[in-house]
Amino acid sequence: MSEPSTRFWEIFHELYEGLPRQGPGNRASAARALALCRGLPSSPAILDLGCGVGAQTLHLAELTSGTLVAVDTHAPSIERLQRTVAALGLSERIHPRVGDMAALDLPPGSFDLVWSEGALYQIGLDAALAECHRLLRPGGLLAFTDAVWRVPSPPPEIKASFDLDYPSMGRVPDVLAAIDRAGFALLGHFTLPDEAWWEDFYTPMIHRLSALHAKYADQAEDLAVLEQLAREPEMHRRHADTYAYEFFVVRRDGSGLGDL
Repeated sequence: MSEPSTRFWEIFHELYEGLPRQGPGNRASAARALALCRGLPSSPAILDLGCGVGAQTLHLAELTSGTLVAVDTHAPSIERLQRTVAALGLSERIHPRVGDMAALDLPPGSFDLVWSEGALYQIGLDAALAECHRLLRPGGLLAFTDAVWRVPSPPPEIKASFDLDYPSMGRVPDVLAAIDRAGFALLGHFTLPDEAWWEDFYTPMIHRLSALHAKYADQAEDLAVLEQLAREPEMHRRHADTYAYEFFVVRRDGSGLGDL
């Protein structure tokens, strides 16, 4: 299969950068995951990995009294988050920065909580969990979402679609095994509800696709890209029973927290 064209990525970023968030999730799910973060300090040091434009970063700032470092590889997303943070008067608490989670220049044991929604797979789950373990203090917490299969044999169309971006995607037991290998103790996990896909992600995406169709109405190549991108929400509408995003909350071992 050929690599996507330069124009594909230009349209892709134009679509996604205009969305409230770049993947499934919502405030209610973030609050539910935070409720599983037992033993978190009253004003935690938090790292948001793969923050995108920062929807969950702002939720964390609202739901905790901590300080946050928000990291993403895509500079325009970080620039948008910086503008949002400044407009909200949160510059003392939220520090957006461009960075690669595979090569972060952050010292070991810097954070009480590492948070990542739908991003750890980008460098491989085992490598990402090892980096999170390094960045957490002993007893620190990691909360992350990861795409998982809900059925042993997903339809070929769906499997092929995910294989383009996440060929090693597994099922919940596979993620739990990776968590154990990385030296984390599981505190809990849950499946994101369907509204976490539609409220702030796919519904705004559909509206933005419509606007971009109007913008590029006379440009066949761009319209073809938009049609390709429009397949994602439609695929979820038809096949949501075959895959999901799961929220995992784990603790770095060696905490001395006992059964907290």
